[in-house]
Amino acid sequence: MKLHELKPAEGAVKSKKRVGRGTGSGHGKTATRGQKGQNSRSGGGVRPGFEGGQMPLFRRLPKRGFNNSVFEKVYSIINVDKLNGFEDGTEVTPALLVESGVIRKLEKDGVKILGNGKLEKNVSVKASKFTKSAVEKIEAAGGKAEVI
Repeated sequence: MKLHELKPAEGAVKSKKRVGRGTGSGHGKTATRGQKGQNSRSGGGVRPGFEGGQMPLFRRLPKRGFNNSVFEKVYSIINVDKLNGFEDGTEVTPALLVESGVIRKLEKDGVKILGNGKLEKNVSVKASKFTKSAVEKIEAAGGKAEVI
């Protein structure tokens, strides 16, 4: 048997139900939607979670806990091993990281440098935040970490 000889099993493939197509199909005129009502109309139907006017489950259940996500700090995160892609003596800024494709976009609170991996290049890094291990590794390689 060859790849071009493969076929699905007998009876496995059914033709699509083509609704609203006049004669022969039996699904003309109302296209299996019934005569009247909300669901027979285009754009009809109800939103997810709607229970016909009954108080929906998500509103009946008690809300628990505290959500501080509005005040959450959002950083673009990068490990020190990614800094090996730059030349010795380079001043690495958030703009340079985006431009070189190391990070996709600059988050609202800036860039945070984490200390995962090994740094072999002598680079000067400017970022919003650093972990202790990241600062140690950058300075051990002969570079400097500057908070902006």
